[in-house]
Amino acid sequence: MDNRQILIDSLPQGELRESNYTLATTKAPQPENGQVLCRTLAIAIEAGSRAGLQGSASYAGAPKSGIVMNGHAAARVVASYDPAYKEGDLVTCPAGWQDYSVHEARALTRIEGSGDPARYLSALGNSGLTAYFGLFNVGQPQAGETLLVSAAAGAVGHFVGQMGRIAGMKTVGVAGSDEKCARLVSELKFNGAINYKDGGFRANLKEVTPDGVDLYFDNTGGDVLGSALFRMNENGRIVCCGVVSQYDTSNPAPGPKGVPGLLVNKRLRMQGFLVFDHIKQYSQARSEIAGWLDSGELIAWQDEFDGLESAPRALVDLLAGGNTGKRIVRVAE
Repeated sequence: MDNRQILIDSLPQGELRESNYTLATTKAPQPENGQVLCRTLAIAIEAGSRAGLQGSASYAGAPKSGIVMNGHAAARVVASYDPAYKEGDLVTCPAGWQDYSVHEARALTRIEGSGDPARYLSALGNSGLTAYFGLFNVGQPQAGETLLVSAAAGAVGHFVGQMGRIAGMKTVGVAGSDEKCARLVSELKFNGAINYKDGGFRANLKEVTPDGVDLYFDNTGGDVLGSALFRMNENGRIVCCGVVSQYDTSNPAPGPKGVPGLLVNKRLRMQGFLVFDHIKQYSQARSEIAGWLDSGELIAWQDEFDGLESAPRALVDLLAGGNTGKRIVRVAE
């Protein structure tokens, strides 16, 4: 079998471009004893993968060219030499941007139940789990508080705001267009949403958070984080999930004004986390998220590209703010 692969042809200098990738074809890998061969069905497109190319994500290792672009996938088992899996099973795996990949069984997560397996790349995958643990385990929301979420129409942010609403919070989103802001309010029942590209952003932020902000879920860093710091209430919490405003550059900006001064004066807690920190709780979290999806309390936005060859374009466009909700690339039926 032929195996198409998207390789990192060159490391980006400045903004990521489609030309930083190349499409190659080789023979599909052959599994050995204890291994499983998987056919990629869909790939999650993640803003954080750009940080890996930048070298700012220590968990991703040093950036390299000439290798398959990393990525998490929903896949079908086509051959198994481990009794835990059989041909036809649906799984998620760190396949990268390619048609076929081989894994040790411990690297796979079984997809349970029926429905679109891509849900395990979105609401029941890293995006939903990141929102869940960042909000509940790190942010510790309280009913009646005000929650502010940046990149609120993105893969993680649109879940955070809804989960905050479920927890009884007043939820306010920050997004990059008036259309996205309108959808956050009308479709996802955010209490308010504001466009950070609007020239009156700081005044609008103050207007939409008259009682200040108790919990800020930061997906962007940069100027939005700087503005949020000045709206925080005493003893507020800031959950640091991502820095998407600084990923697509070779020269990330320095931290915002107000650190550490505002942290001290307002007694703020600012904490980063990785979803993998909470791996022992994945099953419990998926069960709760699935219940919200089934009841309609939680809505999963998803936008899609078709074909493995479209993955570079899908990532470049995502980094430019083109996505709404979780972006995936469909590779096979």
